[in-house]
Amino acid sequence: MNVRMSVYILGFLTLFEGVFMAVPTITAAVYQEKELTLFAGFALALMLIGFVVTRFKPTNKSLYARDGFVIVAVSWILLSLFGALPMYISGAIPEFIDAMFESVSGFTTTGASILHDLDSLPKCVLMWRSFMHWIGGMGVLVFIMAILPLAGGQNMYLMKAESPGPSVSKLVPRVRKTAVILYAIYFALTVTEIILLLIGGMPLFDAINLACATAGTGGFGISNAGMMIYNPFCIWVITVFMFLFGVNFSCFYLFLCRKFREGFTAELKVYLCIIAFAVTTITLDIRHLFENFGTALMHSSFTIGSLLSSTGFSTVDFNLWPTFSRTLLVMLMFVGACAGSTGGGIKVSRCIIFFKNMHNELRVMTHPRQVKKVKMDGHQVEAEVIRSVNVYFACYIMIYAVNMLVLSLDHLDLTTNFTAVVATMNNIGPGLNLVGPASNYDVYSGCSKCMLIFNMLTGRLELFPIILLLSPATWKK
Repeated sequence: MNVRMSVYILGFLTLFEGVFMAVPTITAAVYQEKELTLFAGFALALMLIGFVVTRFKPTNKSLYARDGFVIVAVSWILLSLFGALPMYISGAIPEFIDAMFESVSGFTTTGASILHDLDSLPKCVLMWRSFMHWIGGMGVLVFIMAILPLAGGQNMYLMKAESPGPSVSKLVPRVRKTAVILYAIYFALTVTEIILLLIGGMPLFDAINLACATAGTGGFGISNAGMMIYNPFCIWVITVFMFLFGVNFSCFYLFLCRKFREGFTAELKVYLCIIAFAVTTITLDIRHLFENFGTALMHSSFTIGSLLSSTGFSTVDFNLWPTFSRTLLVMLMFVGACAGSTGGGIKVSRCIIFFKNMHNELRVMTHPRQVKKVKMDGHQVEAEVIRSVNVYFACYIMIYAVNMLVLSLDHLDLTTNFTAVVATMNNIGPGLNLVGPASNYDVYSGCSKCMLIFNMLTGRLELFPIILLLSPATWKK
């Protein structure tokens, strides 16, 4: 393992997190809050540490698969730790484990919270929570690769380890240029949403916070009143952008290049079909709960967009909806958004590959001499990708089972524990019952919160980086 190169990259991570802390620092200055000194001090300290570390350039800049997984896993742990300290030291979140939970939830774009009174928090802390979503949505190492050439073509290992989905492809031959294109699309969509929310009459502070949270598909709220304080236009804008940020960013690039046929991938078509089916059935199921069909459609579309894309916003307490709707919503939590998006979940492409492979295996059982290949978009899916998908599902089930056992020690009901694991492993945020949209995760003990922190990290990094970080074989020469 190239330790010096790994430390060099972590130095850039520290440097850029210090730069990112300028956002809450400026917010504290604008609103004249006492946390200004704290955030400014942390920003300068992190930038200084990062600057010093990156002065020692390694002679060997080679990176390999193991290095990529370890760097990404350690990066996200350090990112969350540094992000938690200002909230803890300022007293906004008195308990360190709670501050760490909130920070991990922010950076992994989960949106699960332990806070009860958002209205009492300083504006700078609210901004930092939302901006964490924006940083974590695309990935901080992808951002670093967009700015600095770190390790030639081998930095693809970093992108593979951090980017969501069963496989990662370059949009253009150079990895750095791919990272620049991804962040350009990400930034453009975020700015567009802010502008539309402002047109809808939303205050600037709210528009920036909610756009950052939507872009990262995070879902941290900024008010105890939730999303219902905003008008239907703003609700529909956020709904549309939640669906958009759940789309593979490669599709946006192909659309911009006017390659519309290539852009409408099999995954995108299935994603759109899932949305159409869920919106239609749930709207009909909850129609009687609202004064008219339009209101039911708005709330069902918003909730489906929120949970399918793993954003986690809520306009109503869907915990009170009929059993069919709640069951379908939980299923959408498992599926999640498209690969290559900022959304969480298992990913639509993995589900497609898994079911196509299962269908082929069943056909081979009845016709042993048949040779069937799994195909997507007219191309054969490589055996390595199929194996990765199968291993992912196996690891997912094992981690899920362990989680259920650990959380059961808190003696909460099964639905609460089941959906808490679903919501954290798939980076959703709210679950059902005691962790529903009208509640939060403060019902759990410190031990269970640590388990849920582990879930959020493994879910955002697609299981393998965190698992490999804890594996003794990873550290053997």
